[in-house]
Amino acid sequence: MMKTPIALSLCLLSILAKAQPAQYSVANAHSHNDYENPIPFLTAYHEGFGSIEADVFLVHDTLFIAHAEDELKRHRTLEDYYLRPLNGFVKENMGNPYKDSSRHLQMLIEAKTGAIPVINKLIAMLRHYPALIAGTKISWVITGHRPDPQTFIQYPSFIQFDGDLDRVMDPANGYSTQALSKIAMLSADLKDFSKWNGKSNIPAAERLRLDSVISKAHSLGKPVRFWDSPDEINAWYQLMHLQVDFLNTDHITTLAAFLNGLTATTYTSSVPYVPYSPTYVSDATNTPARKVILLIGDGTGLAQLYAGYTANHGALNLFAIKKIGLSKTSSADSYVTDSAPGSTSIASGVKTNNRYVGVDPLGRPIALLPEVLKPQGIRSGLITAGDVTDATPADFFAHRARRDSSFAIFQDYVTSPVTLLMGSGNSTYGPVLAASMRAQGITVTSTLDSVGLAPSPVRSGGATTGPGAENPGPAPAIPGRWLVMQPQAGLSMLNGRGDWLARAFVKATDILDAGSATSVDSGTNRFFIMAEGAQVDYGGHKNDLAYVTTEVLDFDQLIGVALRYADKDGHTLVIVTADHETGGLSLLDGDFHKGYVSGQFSTHDHSGIPVPVFAYGPGSQYFEGVYENTALFHKILQAYGITDPSRP
Repeated sequence: MMKTPIALSLCLLSILAKAQPAQYSVANAHSHNDYENPIPFLTAYHEGFGSIEADVFLVHDTLFIAHAEDELKRHRTLEDYYLRPLNGFVKENMGNPYKDSSRHLQMLIEAKTGAIPVINKLIAMLRHYPALIAGTKISWVITGHRPDPQTFIQYPSFIQFDGDLDRVMDPANGYSTQALSKIAMLSADLKDFSKWNGKSNIPAAERLRLDSVISKAHSLGKPVRFWDSPDEINAWYQLMHLQVDFLNTDHITTLAAFLNGLTATTYTSSVPYVPYSPTYVSDATNTPARKVILLIGDGTGLAQLYAGYTANHGALNLFAIKKIGLSKTSSADSYVTDSAPGSTSIASGVKTNNRYVGVDPLGRPIALLPEVLKPQGIRSGLITAGDVTDATPADFFAHRARRDSSFAIFQDYVTSPVTLLMGSGNSTYGPVLAASMRAQGITVTSTLDSVGLAPSPVRSGGATTGPGAENPGPAPAIPGRWLVMQPQAGLSMLNGRGDWLARAFVKATDILDAGSATSVDSGTNRFFIMAEGAQVDYGGHKNDLAYVTTEVLDFDQLIGVALRYADKDGHTLVIVTADHETGGLSLLDGDFHKGYVSGQFSTHDHSGIPVPVFAYGPGSQYFEGVYENTALFHKILQAYGITDPSRP
């Protein structure tokens, strides 16, 4: 009976309710035609496959491995290529096929010649290797030519059979209870159920049929395998959605890498947050911005943002922004930038070399935004969810030809015009730097909560060594200068950083608003803030999608706070961009309803992919289009209504 469109839709909804794949590993991998690999058995075994297949011909009382009779070779025997090596591993592993004693191995033996002679020969051979049949961790499963199912029960307990999946759907021709007890797995040619070629989704009607037959097999307690199925990443995702138990492959190492990487390339967020809804009252107006908030997601390309959007069940603060552009990120000496020249370009309008911080390609200091803005009465604050001397924050106050010159970068902060620097510290900070900070009236603290407090004798003395080691001495009255090195800022979201980034931003706006004018509403207070979601980049380098996505979500929470501030202030421009993309992330699977997302990385380093630019508030229209990252510097000055010193 044909299903109506409504009935079909309801059935699909029930299937999609289990759209996120169950936990898969190499234990779910089946090495199809394993004997055709350059190194039969050992390649799949060392990858940890849960099922390995060998086709056998019985010729002159010997079981040879081959796909066709004309491929038979004297030395290629089941005993030499499979039984002896496996026997050695079982002895090494104290009776288990793998070192992990919980692991099971299924050996699928396809009889290419008469079933009964092949099985009898296999039984006789296995009895010469008692370790291979002594326990329950190895299954010897017969497929191909098989005897009458009614005789399955007559064979020894260590011999099992591969059943026909379509047969369990035929009540008139199904397996008896006794036969089912000897069936280890149910298999079928996928093309018997679907003409799907592995691209995109399985057609709805075919998926319903597959779901029905797989559910039936699982109700009988039997795992499922399809041969002749598409053998590529998208197909593996789709088969996992169907809850197919064994993924059939001729690409052993590729499937192994995919399955081994699933934990790192998959993330699910069950509790979404509700994004802020902007008012758009001041968006794209032509009045000069009094304040600019530049939010940089280090290593955050469109794929990273969309991973966060998917994990938050189809919602982001960022995606409420209407004015969007694209920034080209190459450095002066490389197609693929690193963070140092990436953010230097934004901070100065000048392309420079990889690893260079605040200097041109010849190593000469260049004017940075806080330096350009200070004569205009605009104070600056910098925030990072990472090391305060790392490349992105340093690009806004330091001038060094080496991004890892942490001690020297600290010294540059002492003489910079930046009012506020917040993040985590590092071991180069010690007594010498502490003395320099004090001499310039910079209050150093290890907690956000102490920023802006009145002087206290408890916060006394100089620093020792280590991140955030100094309790600040007597604090100057607001407006002063601050260096916050809080260890919490260096933690990842997965390890407990919490809402530090958003709290640091609120603290920065409080300090800069209080220090910019006697009245927030006077119309004269102006500031610049750069806040960095530093650790999206860290997750990209690790090729860890959970790391990436949780950092994107935290960064987006910051964006929501910034948009809310911009609406309340009415004269604030918010810009969101990245210095580069990290990881070459491709999103290949996801479910908005469940907050599930999965993808693959192409590199552990940066890529040359352009990154998006989002802008909200007065002057946001200047940020549309496709341009070099250096253009951001000039556009920010344009938004402030400041004459650009680098342009005639």
